[in-house]
Amino acid sequence: MSESSTSKTMSMTSHLMELRKRLLAVLLVFGLVLIGGFLAAEPIYHYLTTRGSGGVFVRLNAFSFWDGVGIYMKIALTVAFGITLPFTFYQLWAFVSPGLKAEERRATLKYIPFAFLSFVGGAAFGYYAVFPLAIHFTSDLNKELGLVETYGAADYFRFLTNIVVPVSLVFELPLMVLFLTHLRLVNPPKLRKMRKMAYFALVVASAAITPPDFISAFIVLIPLLLLYEFSIVLSARVYRKQNQGEGETKE
Repeated sequence: MSESSTSKTMSMTSHLMELRKRLLAVLLVFGLVLIGGFLAAEPIYHYLTTRGSGGVFVRLNAFSFWDGVGIYMKIALTVAFGITLPFTFYQLWAFVSPGLKAEERRATLKYIPFAFLSFVGGAAFGYYAVFPLAIHFTSDLNKELGLVETYGAADYFRFLTNIVVPVSLVFELPLMVLFLTHLRLVNPPKLRKMRKMAYFALVVASAAITPPDFISAFIVLIPLLLLYEFSIVLSARVYRKQNQGEGETKE
């Protein structure tokens, strides 16, 4: 085996070891935060079930001995995921930062604290805007069909998280685009070229996380499209500064 191939193998091994260490750190922090999530699960549960959503109060029932445990797990996992998100982004940044320039390292690092804020903003929009639409739609449809509404607690929270968590992740889009632009993996021309494909994906996403009616899907789709266009604007600013810096360097 040649010396160059040996060095490449060693380099690959060291990168894999570094990645393994980062992943273990994320899992450890996630586990610790998950414990705190269990402590916060009860007050969160009472907040979500006693205030109603969009004026609709749903009486919940347990259809299994494990429903309460499942609800606690779902709430704790969601809380742990949101809080661990900035640390996960930091570990990703730490893994790729040796290959970045000093100004790129500084620029990408400052976005990490906003990961949690973006997640919370998306969760608030999902819970206070999208979820009430879904509840109203399904409740009105059930009444039209003459159905007696008897909801299981586990199904209710599955329905809630299936709406809120995807919306929260979509709100991370501008942050991810900024991060990838600084890494030179995406740029405004690529994003504009992908616009039709991205719009189609967002239309599918808005239809998937809302009730099957046009109005609800349209209300959700508008902010998603605005987020994508806002991501292009932010990417263009970073891309312009990168080109200016390269021009100054050449001079």
